[in-house]
Amino acid sequence: MGNTGGSTVDDLQAVEIHLWYKKFMTECPSGQLTLHEFKQFFGLRGLSPEANAYIEQMFKTFDMNKDGYIDFMEYVAALSLVLRGKMEQKLRWYFKLYDVDGNGCIDRYELLNIIKAIRAINGCDQEISVEEFTNRVFDKIDVNGDGELSLEEFVQGAKKDHEFCEVMMKSLDLTHIMAMIHNRRHSV
Repeated sequence: MGNTGGSTVDDLQAVEIHLWYKKFMTECPSGQLTLHEFKQFFGLRGLSPEANAYIEQMFKTFDMNKDGYIDFMEYVAALSLVLRGKMEQKLRWYFKLYDVDGNGCIDRYELLNIIKAIRAINGCDQEISVEEFTNRVFDKIDVNGDGELSLEEFVQGAKKDHEFCEVMMKSLDLTHIMAMIHNRRHSV
């Protein structure tokens, strides 16, 4: 009874993880990424204050053991969640990322700052203002109208509201990073 069913997927994952490891160790020989290195690693420079705060929050969420560094295992765990995680897992992770004060709810202000940061990082120029977009999303998914989004409201809301879900998924769109890793491999 060999495990032949998923071998190609596993091989592909092994190759990808090897690539991530090479990139990680090339750019971070110590094996531990600091916040500063994390920003350099993903080519994030000259960010607006909102975008900067968002990246710092992302760093904290990736730093699972809270030691102030992202090690290779944390890096792989984060990347595989982002690239392969099921929608529900991703949304739960996003919730944790967006709940800046860690009180288990996302208020309008937190959501507004996140949307601002996502737009700053992705450089997208939408016709609808950040405030308008935030209000529209909030009014749609704050089911009990208490001015805060619980994890449940957030996950269900994102599943129902296509536009909001798209913004969420873009907030951690690592395709350009994957392209960067692959390009580097070809140039070596």
